[in-house]
Amino acid sequence: MKTNEILKKLKRGEITVEEAEALLERTAFERMKLRFVDNLARLDVYRDRRVGIPEVILAEGKKPELVAKLLLEMTKERGRAMATRVDEACSQKIKEAIPSEYNTQIYNEARIVTVSEQSFEVVRTGGKVGLITAGTADIPIAEETRITAEQMGCEVHYAYDVGIAGLHRLLTPLEGMLDKDVDVIVVVAGMDAVLPTTVKGLVDLPVIGVPTSVGYGVAAKGISPLLTMLHSCSPGLGVVNIDNGFGAGVLAALIANRVSRARNQSC
Repeated sequence: MKTNEILKKLKRGEITVEEAEALLERTAFERMKLRFVDNLARLDVYRDRRVGIPEVILAEGKKPELVAKLLLEMTKERGRAMATRVDEACSQKIKEAIPSEYNTQIYNEARIVTVSEQSFEVVRTGGKVGLITAGTADIPIAEETRITAEQMGCEVHYAYDVGIAGLHRLLTPLEGMLDKDVDVIVVVAGMDAVLPTTVKGLVDLPVIGVPTSVGYGVAAKGISPLLTMLHSCSPGLGVVNIDNGFGAGVLAALIANRVSRARNQSC
């Protein structure tokens, strides 16, 4: 039971102060609850209630059997689970290992797998995220951002391949996002990576830059795009790590979801 539900019950006189205190203590304990798996992993199953971000399993570096088991245990506990950086071989083994009574969704381009109970539905928050890529080579990272933000309840409006090598391509999609009243814009770019700076110079929204490891020679697997974004001359641009589409999706969703809550409270 959520804290506000307990307090409302107390206010209505449905429970005593002592009962409310006990429920609040139990809720606080649940928010710290861990689920141990094979004496190796400690799933933070109530992370979303504590910090607004669900527990997500990084598949990279783990055996597919362990990833599948973690996904299943998390799903049993909370109804839904998600893994990132899942290659195709691991995805296939996960699909084979998860019982058919659960929904297994594979997003190959984003390298994400979700598992959920049949009845589970993502609760839409009203948060709106804009998502832009400079080129088509940046799309896999952007897809990681998109699926992550959607799994956190956001509506994502996206436009791909609108880099400044053809600046005219950017204007119409950007105008469309502003018309849809997005709360934050994520810009994914490699190469010279000046697109995030350009976008921030045109909008009154927070912009999150995601440098990618796309580029020749001195791009240095994303170092050059990262440095370009970090010393941007457009205030209001924040930057995540190289190829970190997941981190950008989480940050964008946190911003958008908070804006949506404030918007709803003011109505």
